[in-house]
Amino acid sequence: MTSTDLPPVPPEPDRLTTPDGRGIAYRRVPGRAPGVVFLHGYMSTMDGDKALALERHCRDRGVAFLRYDQAGHGASSGTIVDATIGGWVDDAVAVLDALTDGPQILVGSSMGGGVMLPVALARPERVAGLIGIAAAPDVFAERFASLSDEDRRDLERDGLLRRPSRYDPNGYVYGRALLEDAPRRCLLGGPIAIDIPVRLLHGRRDEDVSWETSRRLADALTSDDVHLEVIEDGDHRLSRPQDLERLLRTVDDVRDLAGRATRYRAR
Repeated sequence: MTSTDLPPVPPEPDRLTTPDGRGIAYRRVPGRAPGVVFLHGYMSTMDGDKALALERHCRDRGVAFLRYDQAGHGASSGTIVDATIGGWVDDAVAVLDALTDGPQILVGSSMGGGVMLPVALARPERVAGLIGIAAAPDVFAERFASLSDEDRRDLERDGLLRRPSRYDPNGYVYGRALLEDAPRRCLLGGPIAIDIPVRLLHGRRDEDVSWETSRRLADALTSDDVHLEVIEDGDHRLSRPQDLERLLRTVDDVRDLAGRATRYRAR
């Protein structure tokens, strides 16, 4: 199956209603397994450069692909102020269960790189590999811990905090629900029992999430097949043409490893 054999992309995304009643907008490309699922970053959407590059790549190779908007983002239901890590994880598990078949490679960007970890822990029989792009586990908990007394008063009064962002002229919004939920979702303090191939890509010039977060993650994972690649001139987004090429090569490598492991277990 090639991209010319597939139906055109519809103008509006499909929607999944999760067990918790949230409406999750998604786009799915049929194809063979292992499939690829993309989890976008905070205040981003499924229509970013990395997601679209991955979709084209998978379409051209006849590989199943899924991208979706996290709750409070894009075309999905909810607001960013009410969203939590726990809710995003629950939604990702629901998406995996309802919309994919067979082994899947999860590709998580920034916040999505944090969400993919508990999903892999919840569905070890379905997740065959992980790829983190500036993965950001524990990042919201660390931001909550560093709030000043004034910030905490503002958060209690308004239910949210606003911070300037180089990516959005309106700045970023952090809801009280997210910041209060985050400390309960930390993973980097102990072993993370994930024993599948993991590849971590991180820019050394990342000013939003330090590359050392990926180093800490690599150290915490129990898998004996974890590789961290630090891109010396890379920033947080890693969306330049050379970054996207690196990502696509990494996806192909992890899919190949996962496919061989699946064939071996099937013997």
